[in-house]
Amino acid sequence: MNEVIQQLSPNKLTPFAGHPFQILEDAAFGELTESVRSYGILSPLLARPRGDGYELVSGHRRRLAALKLGLKTVPVLVREMTDDEAVVLMVDSNLQRENLLPSEKAFAYKMKLDALKHQGKATSDRVGQKLSVELVGEQSSESKSQIQRYIRLTNLVKPLLTMVDKGRIAFSPAVELSYLTQEEQAELWDQIKQQDATPSLSQSIRMKQLSRVAKLTPEVIFAILTEEKPNQKEQVRLKTERLQKYFPCSYTPQQMEQAILKLLEERYRTKHREEER
Repeated sequence: MNEVIQQLSPNKLTPFAGHPFQILEDAAFGELTESVRSYGILSPLLARPRGDGYELVSGHRRRLAALKLGLKTVPVLVREMTDDEAVVLMVDSNLQRENLLPSEKAFAYKMKLDALKHQGKATSDRVGQKLSVELVGEQSSESKSQIQRYIRLTNLVKPLLTMVDKGRIAFSPAVELSYLTQEEQAELWDQIKQQDATPSLSQSIRMKQLSRVAKLTPEVIFAILTEEKPNQKEQVRLKTERLQKYFPCSYTPQQMEQAILKLLEERYRTKHREEER
């Protein structure tokens, strides 16, 4: 395997084709940028020759930080790789990141599974025998079934998948909704906007079952979506948009909820101590 560390202009590094991971300019990225400003890039980026330049396999956030800082060159480990090898390395190098979005995991796992399947067909029997969904999750703590469920999310239309990323649709209902046809999902998205309601797990399972027998009409979607859910009879609802300014951009709705509950718990304990004095 030919590889060498070179000093290359970040402008010569093309982002990986189909890179499924977002690069957010959040607080963590700000810390990375300050680290690069103070100490430089300590760990080389990984790229492969591509046409007249290089395709970046690992180090997209470091490249962006270098561009922001106006660095002329960055250290890059240049390695010859096949398309499948590059996909596997790209996915594995990013799976260790914290707070990955469901959509990022979904498309990353699918890309790696497709690459491994192709390798299994094109290389030795040993690779083919080892090929499985467990192999996809080698660099993560996910189980085989969980990886399969994540991959199902790639069948969601973009608006619904965005709602999953934002925490408006929970993971398990989203998996069930992924079995709906594209047309049914588009109708569901329209109904969600009109009714300001999202399906529960049980409702999503019913929609999936009705879709299988071609009985999930727009009228049925409306009827299911507008049912009163037991946990919505008494509920305090706070729009994410109203809370976002109080939290880092990278915070999910679940993280916001945890932070709010923690503050309320601390306030309750303080008040309780004062009353006991």
